[in-house]
Amino acid sequence: MIAKSNPVVKSNLASLITELPDQSGVYLIKNARDKIIYIGKAKSLKKRIRSYFNTTKDLKTRHLQSRIYDIETIITKNECEALLLENNLIKRWKPKYNINLKDGKTYPVIKLTAEDYPRVFRTRTITFDGSKYYGPFPRVNQIDLYLNLIDQLFPLRKCRGKLKLRPNPCLNYHINRCSAPCCGKISREDYLKQVESVKLLLSGKTEKLVRELNTAMHQASGNLDFEKAGKYRDRIVAIEELAAEQKVVDFIGEERDYIGFLSRDYLACGVILQMRGGKLVGRETFLFEDYSPDSELMLHFLTKYYSNMEKLPGTIYLPEKIDSKLYTEFLARLTGKKIKILYPQKGRNTRLVAMAQGAALEKLSSSENNQRQLLKALQKSLHLPAVPNKIEGFDIAHLGGRDTVASMVTFLHGLPHKSRYRQFRIRSLKGKIDDYQAIKEVIARRYSRLLNENQQKPDLILIDGGRGQLNAALSILSALGLSSIPVAGLAKREEQIFLPQNPEPLILEPSSPALRLLQRVRDESHRFATSRHRSMRDKKVQTSILEEIDSIGPQRSKLLLKHFGSLEKIAAAKAEEISLLPGIKTGLAETILAHLSRLLSRRAQSHSKEKD
Repeated sequence: MIAKSNPVVKSNLASLITELPDQSGVYLIKNARDKIIYIGKAKSLKKRIRSYFNTTKDLKTRHLQSRIYDIETIITKNECEALLLENNLIKRWKPKYNINLKDGKTYPVIKLTAEDYPRVFRTRTITFDGSKYYGPFPRVNQIDLYLNLIDQLFPLRKCRGKLKLRPNPCLNYHINRCSAPCCGKISREDYLKQVESVKLLLSGKTEKLVRELNTAMHQASGNLDFEKAGKYRDRIVAIEELAAEQKVVDFIGEERDYIGFLSRDYLACGVILQMRGGKLVGRETFLFEDYSPDSELMLHFLTKYYSNMEKLPGTIYLPEKIDSKLYTEFLARLTGKKIKILYPQKGRNTRLVAMAQGAALEKLSSSENNQRQLLKALQKSLHLPAVPNKIEGFDIAHLGGRDTVASMVTFLHGLPHKSRYRQFRIRSLKGKIDDYQAIKEVIARRYSRLLNENQQKPDLILIDGGRGQLNAALSILSALGLSSIPVAGLAKREEQIFLPQNPEPLILEPSSPALRLLQRVRDESHRFATSRHRSMRDKKVQTSILEEIDSIGPQRSKLLLKHFGSLEKIAAAKAEEISLLPGIKTGLAETILAHLSRLLSRRAQSHSKEKD
């Protein structure tokens, strides 16, 4: 069931909340452009949505509330169904203000192939071909430690495919990175013994491996083969050193994850320590923005993380309580596996959760401290009245005066805040090339709105350009009564910094942290403007191609592209799907498909000739 509200303004806020159901469900917050910006779940939709409009709100809630224009609700049978639906909708719509764990990915593993002469290497692709996989290894350098040690102690072949006999060994043999079974330098029996040693090492059964090597070392020493005994000794030392890298060891074989989680304002950090086979195999750390209610921050983090995992642990240890019954049911319905969620109070598990919490605190504090020092350096270099915690950067993009666009990027506490990026289509030029006028228009539009909506002022405005672009921005800010906002221009050619109070440009050392931050803001605004301009050009090209078809004008071409997204997706659709759109009958739909089929076929032929 979906209940759609009217735009959320003060005049109808009370009636909106009154009409909301006091039931569990999912709510979708939209901005003025009808775009979903946040998706949340609630045990009571009425209470949750009312909380966004309380008089006392924290920073992140104020930020989100100021962008609410419309709210849709979907009622579910219970809170677990709401959590499942929320997870699916977030994956589908990818709202700006929901957690985005960019570092989340398929973990690299070590693969030992099921060939007659097995190979060992790193991979992210799991294929069910009888091979053995060891991991996960969230930190790639751990894989390097293992693979380098294997190369030194038990070198397996590097050549791909079925082993081919060769008259002479390759370079890997001569640098002691391969035992050269292809040339008969090692028997298959001895080669498979090396493979077994590799299995023991990767399985973490180093004690057994060390015992076997110790026995072999003493035998070699008893036979007065001291050179061979020395090699065994070196292997033992290398294995023991690698084992020492695994700083946490216990005797419980169960797969477990220990979670550390902390947040400050809208910034949060989650750390996962993974115990596999009684050893700490690695650590995953995520630093991200999150606008969820404080009571659900960690739940949302866990949902995002584990819903993308192929293999889940048997137990998850948390630093503080969540609705574990709800989350256990969610994971069971999502994966078919019952996961235990525990909150340790003493002993080994408590120490591991504390270790994860310490790692989260260190990451969060380190990020904040580094950015604080960087911003102070920028304040000092530009003689700013305050630390530039909020920087807004602008750039202009066009092609010969056509489709001129401007971009605005926002950096908060030294980091890009992409949810506050904005793009402007410049209207005043009418085909002329005039960067100064374009700067005036975008500055006027941006800061008029800032004043009208009583938004927070930036601590620094950065213009991509030199003295002329800077003066254009200053003239508008002065007219708006915003002369107190510091402004700087950064010219690309010699990285000169133009300031209103300095007649000569300021030039910082290329290694200056302050300059690097300004460059990052400038480059990000340039990238954002260019991407918008490219998108507009592509859309125009696609629209003009559709308008070549009889009975397809500007309105129908825009309708087709808005619905399907691209020419390729229109061409892949069926005539029945296209004819469902208003004003397009089956005959016209078939004409559209025939036209696009010919066009894409010519493109493919042209591309093939270019390759030849």
